[in-house]
Amino acid sequence: MKLLKPVLIVVSSLFLVGVAIVIGTYFYIKSDLPSVDVLKDVRLQTPMRIYTQDGKLISQYGVKRRIPLSLEDIPETLKQAVIATEDSRFYDHPGIDPIGMMRALVNLVVTGEKGQGGSTLTMQLARDFFLTREKRYIRKIREIILAWHMEQVLSKEEILALYLNKVELGHRAFGFGAAAQVYYGKSLNELTLAQVATIAGLPQAPSVLNPISRPERSIARRRIVLLRMLDEEYITRAQFEEAAAAPVTAKKYGAEIDLDAPYLADVIYSEMIELYGKDEAETGGYQIYATATSDLQAAAQYAVRRNLHDYDERHGYHGPLQQLWGAEKEEAANLDGEVLDNQPWSEEKMLAHLQQIRTFESLEPAVVVKVNERDIVIFNRAGKYSIIDWDGLDWARPFINDAKQGAAPKTASDILQEGALILIRQRQEDSHWQLTQFPEATGALVALDPKNGAVQAVVGGYSFYQSQFNRATQA
Repeated sequence: MKLLKPVLIVVSSLFLVGVAIVIGTYFYIKSDLPSVDVLKDVRLQTPMRIYTQDGKLISQYGVKRRIPLSLEDIPETLKQAVIATEDSRFYDHPGIDPIGMMRALVNLVVTGEKGQGGSTLTMQLARDFFLTREKRYIRKIREIILAWHMEQVLSKEEILALYLNKVELGHRAFGFGAAAQVYYGKSLNELTLAQVATIAGLPQAPSVLNPISRPERSIARRRIVLLRMLDEEYITRAQFEEAAAAPVTAKKYGAEIDLDAPYLADVIYSEMIELYGKDEAETGGYQIYATATSDLQAAAQYAVRRNLHDYDERHGYHGPLQQLWGAEKEEAANLDGEVLDNQPWSEEKMLAHLQQIRTFESLEPAVVVKVNERDIVIFNRAGKYSIIDWDGLDWARPFINDAKQGAAPKTASDILQEGALILIRQRQEDSHWQLTQFPEATGALVALDPKNGAVQAVVGGYSFYQSQFNRATQA
């Protein structure tokens, strides 16, 4: 007790000095505080999203991924997880938690380290909006003053909604709506308790506690979040045990694209850049609806690709991409220049080689592992075996030139041999696999409503990912 009393006196004195410094600093920087209007009208940088007329998402543009949500749209479980972990007295303090600040001060006196910042949700929000993460005393003082000021002009619900939509959560996800999509490909309402606890633990250090790059640390952090929820009686012991034992299910997802129509999206994107400039267009949260409907756009894309394949295949087969092994090709080279022998490859070796092959649209690489009289057995990139029947092979007359083809094949061995690396596609009409090749010709399609000129569909080539030149609008 004799030792404790001087320590308490010192700590209390330091606390009072700190309060005096904060008050003095407040009047010193009062003129620099953000106005009420700035805080009431915060613009969250939100990507531009482009939809078809019937509401199917076809593209998203912008560096930051954000899906702004109102507080009513955010599940209670997530609010509880965040508050329990980051600021359990959120509804009881005026933006600054004296207990948390005292704990941080004691930690500083005892260890000499600035480890525990005692930051409330409001202080974190103030830092993210107006300050940096540098650990300096003046920054912490400004953070405290800004937090107190924000509590004067915003309600607790407004502060919580801003925090849940603003906080950085890794992989360019800002806000929990975007995090649910990026890590799980779902909306917040579809997440399990384990998944909610995982993303609720990210604000402290998104890169270090990331469930994709650091799953072990993520599991440990998830357990802490669940323990805090259990302590606050938000969940039961049974719920805690089940969620704590759940496997890591996170993986990186892109935007939830409903229809991939990049040529149409690129035309709209270019017009938006002309109208508003790149920064405003990509961060202003614009939602653009095309005059094209998803069914007509999808039909147009299929028609162009199908007709290009039909046209190309009528002119003959150019042969396999590569001969990996085979009696007639005792020495061949793979993509790395390695000399190959005449022995069939193992599944592991074929799979590794197939992963290197870049393809577009519905084309897939495969290896011919067996040639029968009128069909072939293939091994694809998914590690599965399939059969291509004669009706998927018989078109492959040898290409000679644009006006001439070789003799029609009579057996599968007239076309291919074992060890051939080929391209295949799945026919939409019957789902059967067919031997194919990348079309040498390309094309475009524009469909307009004759009554008002509204665009019904735009296709600028076989594949936007192979060539971004839009033959519908630029050729």
